[in-house]
Amino acid sequence: MLYHDKRLQYPVRVETPDPVYARMLQQAIGGIEGEIRVCMQYFFQAWGNRAPSTKYRDMLLHTATEEMGHIEMLATAVAMNLETAPTELQETGAADGIVGAVMGGASARHTVEGMLHRHLLSTGMAAYPANSDGVPFDMSHIYASGNLAADMYCNVAAETTGRVLAVRLFNATTDAGMKDMWSFLIGRDTMHQQQWLAVIEELGGHHGTLPIPNSFPQSQENQEFNYSFFATGIDGAPPPPGRWTEGPALDGKGTFNVVQNRPLGQEPVLGPARPDSGAETQQIAP
Repeated sequence: MLYHDKRLQYPVRVETPDPVYARMLQQAIGGIEGEIRVCMQYFFQAWGNRAPSTKYRDMLLHTATEEMGHIEMLATAVAMNLETAPTELQETGAADGIVGAVMGGASARHTVEGMLHRHLLSTGMAAYPANSDGVPFDMSHIYASGNLAADMYCNVAAETTGRVLAVRLFNATTDAGMKDMWSFLIGRDTMHQQQWLAVIEELGGHHGTLPIPNSFPQSQENQEFNYSFFATGIDGAPPPPGRWTEGPALDGKGTFNVVQNRPLGQEPVLGPARPDSGAETQQIAP
C-alpha cells in the first residue's frame, strides 16, 4: 500500500526552459539507466523476497517508493523544460517551425532543435515512460532473481550506471535549477550504492555471499577450473597479470590461476536430417 503527498521530494526549478534538455531527461526516466528501471526492480525484488525476516523486504519497499518520487521530479522537470517549445509552424521564435525543431534543421534555434515528436504530438508537452529516443521502457531490464545477494549486486550495477547518467546530465546543462536537482539525485545515488553494498556486507561480504548462490555445495562443481582465468590468446601468450590471475580468490575459498584455453570436448557430429525436416536430400540418411 502506498500513500501520496502532492509535494515533490525535492524542489524542481527550471530557469531557462530547453526542449532539447527535456528530451535528454527522458533517458533518466525511461532509459535502461533510469528511474523506472530501479523503481520497478526494487519493488519486484521486495514483493518476491523470501526470508525468515522481513527486514530486507521492508528496506527495498522504502527505496522503491522513494524512486517513484524521483520519477515524479523528472517528469516535472521535463514538463517545465517544454514550456517554451513551439506548437505550430508559425510560432514566433521557431525559425523552421516544429518540423525544423524535431528534425534538427540547420536554421532551427538551438533551444528547440532535436526535441521529440511525441512531446508535441502525444503528451501535450509532458513526460512519458520512454527513453531519449522515444523508445518505451519495456521492463526487460528488471532483475529480481529471488536470491538476495544476486539482487544486491544487480542493484549496485543499476545505481552506478544511473549515477553515471546523472553526472552526464548534470554536465549537459547550465541551468542552475536543473543542476541543483541533479546534485540532490546524484547524492541519493551515492547513498543507494552504499546501501546495497551494506546489505552484501551484512550477509557476510564476498566471503559470505560468493559464489552465488552460496547454498549450492561447491564440492559438486568442477574443482579444476573454478578459479582459473582462461587465456584465449591464439599465440599462447599469457594474459597481462591482474588481481584475477593469481593470489587468493575474493571469496577466500580458492586461488586464482591462469590456464591456457584448449579444447576439452569433442568435435560435434550431428545425426542426419529427418526426412520431414525440409533439408536437402544429401543431408538425409538413406
